[in-house]
Amino acid sequence: MSKRFALLALIAAMLLIPHTSYAQDKITVLDSKAQVVFPSALIFSIKAQSITDITRIRIHYQVDRMDYAQTTNEAWPEFTPAPMVQAKWIWDMRKVIMPVPVGANIRYWWTIEDKSGNILTMPASEVRFDDLRYPWNNLTRGQLNIFWYSGSQSFAEDLMAASQAALERLANDTSVYLDKPVYIYIYAGQQDLLGASIFPREWTGGEARPDYGIIIIGVAPGQIEWGKTALRHELGHLVTHQITFSPYGTLPTWLDEGLAMHAQGNPDPRLQAELKKLLDENKIFSVRSLSSAFSAKTEEALISYTQSQSLVEFLIQNYGKDKILHLLNIFKEGSTTDDALMEVYGFDQDGLDNLWRESLAPAKPKVQLERKDMQTVFNLMLTNPAYICSAYS
Repeated sequence: MSKRFALLALIAAMLLIPHTSYAQDKITVLDSKAQVVFPSALIFSIKAQSITDITRIRIHYQVDRMDYAQTTNEAWPEFTPAPMVQAKWIWDMRKVIMPVPVGANIRYWWTIEDKSGNILTMPASEVRFDDLRYPWNNLTRGQLNIFWYSGSQSFAEDLMAASQAALERLANDTSVYLDKPVYIYIYAGQQDLLGASIFPREWTGGEARPDYGIIIIGVAPGQIEWGKTALRHELGHLVTHQITFSPYGTLPTWLDEGLAMHAQGNPDPRLQAELKKLLDENKIFSVRSLSSAFSAKTEEALISYTQSQSLVEFLIQNYGKDKILHLLNIFKEGSTTDDALMEVYGFDQDGLDNLWRESLAPAKPKVQLERKDMQTVFNLMLTNPAYICSAYS
């Protein structure tokens, strides 16, 4: 066991879920529990006895998340066969590609076999991967649940109001509604947030996990405006991903981010003016290029977010909210971007590009986007921390 893991085991709050004894035929479970050592591990342990040697023990577990099929995982803890045994299995989050987030529910059960062929399968139990290092408060409105431990009740109420406003804006303008409950965990700033992550990146300000319906973000009480903006943006992603969850394909980035920016709020007039200026000079990105991942260069990524919002606003204002919902449903069925746009609007990505440009400025010959041309936009965007959060989250 590493020193870091041992330290976390000592200082982290631990959640124990005990069982009373359970018997079937010749095998009896004397004790079973799940211990949370957040954020590093879940430790499952069991004590059982039989009239002969217990030879095999398996733990089965399922994670409560959106998936294309219900998956049951199995693990085989090591132990020495005997009439009475104790076994333990550690689910080490440091070895998981996508660690389980705070608040996730895990369903688990044991199967025990002895030398005589007797088999006992226990009923399922549940454990929640809670971060009990903090005294969480809870505020619920409809399907939105906010958990926080630093800041007043009004702090949470302000964040809740901003979140509800984002959902209402999406519903009114795109006919997109929240399909499942959302759980929002507010850490008291970035340092606490980083401490709740496995191998965190130092620039992380928050994380949305649509498959779990969970948003995790660091918002100090003095950062309430930043927090409201960032939450609105991440809720936009979460709602959109709930609606379009499918094994058949993904959304183009400009649509995904554009809808999140729409949920975030009205476009910044200064940024729109700068976008139009670049558009007039034809120093702007094509819609087709914005369908894939945005540039890693901060200033280019930022203008990509602004342009994506403008594209979504163009579709909403000119073609109505019902077509946006129709478009998302087509993507859920696995359509390509060009085919989806053609079916709903009658034009492909290039057609959208031309119509959008024409709606804002006359078309001119395209020229290469240069870094210096982005500086004015970049300086304006730096005044809005939500764009920085969006670019990196």
